[in-house]
Amino acid sequence: MYLTRLSLSNFRAFTRLDMEIPRRLLLLVGDNAQGKTTLLEAVYYLAVFTSFQTSADRQVINFQSAGAEPLAVARLVAEYQRLGQTHRLEVRVIQDQTAGSAARVRKEILLDGVKRSAQKALGNFTAVIFLPQMSKIVDGSPDERRRYLNMALSQGIPGYAQSLSHYQQVITRRNALLKLLAERGGDQDQLAYWDALLVQHGSQVLQARLQAVEEIGRLARQIHHHLTNGSEVLNLAFQPAYDPYRSASVPDGEGVLKDVSMEDLQAGFRRSLVKARREEIARGVTTIGPHRDELRFLCNGVDLGDYGSRGQIRTLLLSLKLAEMEWLKARTGDWPVLLLDEILAELDPRRRTDLQEFLLEREQALLTTTDLHLFSDDFLGQSTVWTIREGQVSHLNGSVLS
Repeated sequence: MYLTRLSLSNFRAFTRLDMEIPRRLLLLVGDNAQGKTTLLEAVYYLAVFTSFQTSADRQVINFQSAGAEPLAVARLVAEYQRLGQTHRLEVRVIQDQTAGSAARVRKEILLDGVKRSAQKALGNFTAVIFLPQMSKIVDGSPDERRRYLNMALSQGIPGYAQSLSHYQQVITRRNALLKLLAERGGDQDQLAYWDALLVQHGSQVLQARLQAVEEIGRLARQIHHHLTNGSEVLNLAFQPAYDPYRSASVPDGEGVLKDVSMEDLQAGFRRSLVKARREEIARGVTTIGPHRDELRFLCNGVDLGDYGSRGQIRTLLLSLKLAEMEWLKARTGDWPVLLLDEILAELDPRRRTDLQEFLLEREQALLTTTDLHLFSDDFLGQSTVWTIREGQVSHLNGSVLS
């Protein structure tokens, strides 16, 4: 898979951008705060329909446009090739405000001219992104790790995003009932309906996570072994809030997923909810399920979230992202677009060389940098190099592209 064209209107600092994308390697060079990361953000937004930088969609709309008119629209359009076919994906983030009312933000997605829901459009265009601030996946809160899993799995597993959305809606309503029972009492059997929905959708989410973490973990371990010259062994330790292996009495270890059927998983989940009912009513919240899953990263048995150095965390994230790329290729049949923001600055020379060799064998990558000297002559010779300044993209000779 590879991009052929990208158009942006009123997306963050870009009031207007329209550019053809080179086939394989594109290097965007420029000083900080010129729009390099924003351009990568736009491409990734087209893959997951949410921003890794903001908590609300309204924040991606150019602030001058959003503040000047009752109707403001950020528009992103990508033309791309996938499995030999040409596609067009358009996303519109629309802020509409009428007199006396609060601004309302909605999103429209069109795939090849046909409106789609986000759940149905996910996975048609795929991308993997690496940013320096992604260290919070390792040393941040469990919410950050679950968010990482959800963004990756939504692209690679059909139906995952829909199951997750249903699950989150059930959690909200079940928690409201638990709180009501805690404050006013009542018939606890009212929970049976929400328990059934929680088990149905939660089991689908959990099964997908169990399988994906095993597959991505195996790939990341191999890549990490190479990047560390065999000195470190990486393990992804998935800790589900409801552990089907323990409930189903199957042996621990890699590859046991096949021993837990969906029926066993659901039955164990249901039993766990019944067992926890008294505690959940007392606390007024659901304590078991994928919304409380945890993922830890261990190197030679050491938890990097607690004890990892900056260099170890950076190498881990690189291994994880390259593994995610391989995993999406296996899942979808095509390479995702790889987006790398200032990745070489903190790698040692050997790892820089390894990464550049890896990228030369992939479908398409967009990279940002402030220093072209970090790249080898061979890599630069096979790349297209453009400059970006104040949101304007140009050839090295100064001719403007956008």
